[in-house]
Amino acid sequence: MTAPLTSTQLYCYSKEMVQKSTTKLIPALKNLPYKDRLKACNISTLHYSRVRGHMIETCKILSGKYDTNVVPYFNRTGIQATRGNDLRICRTRFKYDLCMFCFTNRVVDALNSLPNYIVTANNTNIFKRRLDAYWQDQDIIYDFCAQLQGTGSRSAVFRYE
Repeated sequence: MTAPLTSTQLYCYSKEMVQKSTTKLIPALKNLPYKDRLKACNISTLHYSRVRGHMIETCKILSGKYDTNVVPYFNRTGIQATRGNDLRICRTRFKYDLCMFCFTNRVVDALNSLPNYIVTANNTNIFKRRLDAYWQDQDIIYDFCAQLQGTGSRSAVFRYE
């Protein structure tokens, strides 16, 4: 038995179903599985686009591209470990589940798993290119049920179960 979907997961799932049915409208791809239709059209899943967008926004926040008075606060770790990157952030602990799945906690594992050469990019376009090259073999790109691999402890927000 699977756990019930949150409102965000339900919204993404319903949008994914629209994309799934829309790709069936192409006559040559009608009988192919969904993953193969996405690959043929060179379209990523909406789930992957959401995770990628979170990483891009987090990079902009941490590099100071936004006004510091209006952006969410990230707890930076002072530990310089041999693994990870220079912009490591730590998860904020909450007593209740109200803020447990907020933006600042959803991006922690994915951001901390990125190598240093990606997060220290000079501008956003370089960050995007390096992130896409680093994640090019991920199953999450064409499979909306897959989860992001190699992120340490996996967050429940980044998967559909």
